[in-house]
Amino acid sequence: MKILVTILLLILATFSRCTQPSQSVESEEKTQFVYYSEFVRDSFHIQVQVPLEYLSHPDKRYPTVYLLDGNFYFPMMASTLHQYELGELLDPMILVSIGYSSFKMMDSLRVRDYLYPKPLTSDEIKSEGGGQRFHQFLTKELLTKIDASFRTQKNNRCLLGHSFGGYFTLYSLLDQLENRSNSFQTFIAASPTLWYNNFYLNKLPAELKNRSPNDSLQIFVSAGALEDSVWNVKPVQKLTNGLQKEKIEKMVYKSHIYNHLDHMDVGVLSFIKGLQAFTTRAKNP
Repeated sequence: MKILVTILLLILATFSRCTQPSQSVESEEKTQFVYYSEFVRDSFHIQVQVPLEYLSHPDKRYPTVYLLDGNFYFPMMASTLHQYELGELLDPMILVSIGYSSFKMMDSLRVRDYLYPKPLTSDEIKSEGGGQRFHQFLTKELLTKIDASFRTQKNNRCLLGHSFGGYFTLYSLLDQLENRSNSFQTFIAASPTLWYNNFYLNKLPAELKNRSPNDSLQIFVSAGALEDSVWNVKPVQKLTNGLQKEKIEKMVYKSHIYNHLDHMDVGVLSFIKGLQAFTTRAKNP
């Protein structure tokens, strides 16, 4: 029942934003630009939405949420974050959407950018395995641009991804662990393709256990019960068991298998519930 109510709220939020007259601050709430990455050697279409209170609180800095597959998810997440801010269901936060020139281009180039290493023959996927270059674009180019342009909290960044984007979200965590960096503090991976490259990300529990816990991490991983049990649900459960078994210091890990939801239904709901799991306002209503 709670899932149905949440989905209804998302629909109402999107509808209300579409039907209400535009306000004078609408253009100031959202910014968009094209960013050419030297690491990827390609351009990305970036959209940024600041909180509703951003202009009225000029001395305040905000958490930043970086959203993959922006062509698909930004319209839904932008409306929802503002509505949840109004309803005091989420803290005000800056939303940064990473997209491509079109929905069609996103559908093809996300395979280039979200996966690492290169696929095995058994994966039956054609990809450059460019996830490492895309990660460098995010951490060494885009984060710097956003921090210089907006009032961000540099120690409070979240990465959101679904499916291949969910895989990349967890790969980014692995890259941080291997390189002792701390670009993102919260990782929300909805229906990640953990089967990729013979379960390459299965090394995460060991890497997390061996890290020097100078910084806190928050991780949320989900799947839908109607997804393939062997390739989608059980890998999430296995990762969850592995992480919980290690009892890792200064890490909060949460996971959820959503009943009655299939692969494409899991994304937005996981993003919202993941953010609520780690946001101050939602934990202290």
